[in-house]
Amino acid sequence: MVGCIHDAEDIVQDTFLKYLSVDKTKIENTKAYLVRAVTNNCINHLNAFNQKKKEYLETWQNLELSDIINFDSFDLENEISTALAAVHKKLEPVEKAIFLMREVFDYEYDELQEIFEKKKDHCRQIVSRAKEKITLDKIKFKIDLPNHKRLLDSFNNACSFGDPKELISNLNREIEERKKLLK
Repeated sequence: MVGCIHDAEDIVQDTFLKYLSVDKTKIENTKAYLVRAVTNNCINHLNAFNQKKKEYLETWQNLELSDIINFDSFDLENEISTALAAVHKKLEPVEKAIFLMREVFDYEYDELQEIFEKKKDHCRQIVSRAKEKITLDKIKFKIDLPNHKRLLDSFNNACSFGDPKELISNLNREIEERKKLLK
């Protein structure tokens, strides 16, 4: 009834504990009593769960992206996704790529020069400008969900496994797509 074995076990245990404290002389059919009690407790559990879900959804529907970033209890994957979305909205693909590799993965400018075929000084300038743009409230780009998901997955893999090749490949793909659009 409740769709979760752990909740079901808790409900059965609570029902049994209540049964132990009830005057059993007033119960004509113990089996029917226990079945009815468990059923009622399941219904109460589902009603409470649906009410919590409704309150949760109403709360989240009224929040802005900036409100979500400030939640300390928000799980790490969502925080990373939100941060990458903010970076995506404010930075050109080249800026995003160089900024992420420098600031998150601590790549040296020599390495960035090789990966993105930009001079070291140009990479430094790009990182500096990217930092300025990120602090601004101006949103420049819309999020392309498939690209964002691919970037998020490759970012998580790079963080988890220490191999950013897939991330670099996705960043370069995005740079190339942007170049095609501008032509």
